[in-house]
Amino acid sequence: MDINSGETIRRILDECRTIAVVGLSSNSMRPSNGVAGYMRRMGYRVIPVNPNETQVFGEKSFPALSDIPDKIDLVDIFRRSEEAGAVVDEAIKIGAKAVWLQEGVIDEAAAQRAMDAGLLVVMDRCWLKDHARQR
Repeated sequence: MDINSGETIRRILDECRTIAVVGLSSNSMRPSNGVAGYMRRMGYRVIPVNPNETQVFGEKSFPALSDIPDKIDLVDIFRRSEEAGAVVDEAIKIGAKAVWLQEGVIDEAAAQRAMDAGLLVVMDRCWLKDHARQR
């Protein structure tokens, strides 16, 4: 399956119900907060991953993906492109089904590593916009 294919996006939206949002901020003005809030309203479980937060939306925030005790379906990445590769590698390590690099987050090599490891991959797209289009 290709990066950003319609099938990949549909599968992630349909199958990935537990989402770790890396870079999730409690600041309601941040894009990560708006997108994650929308995810929650749509019935997805959102787990914040941000070492600078203790909790977001009443959910405990974890400093790293590897600290989350639950199984993660999707890792949604709100980090700078140069930081995305390390997050993708951690997503592979924890056995996530998919990674989603938000709009403006681009790391071709990391996306290829995720695909080679069998993960579904979306890059440089907004989860909220794609979800709204699918409804």
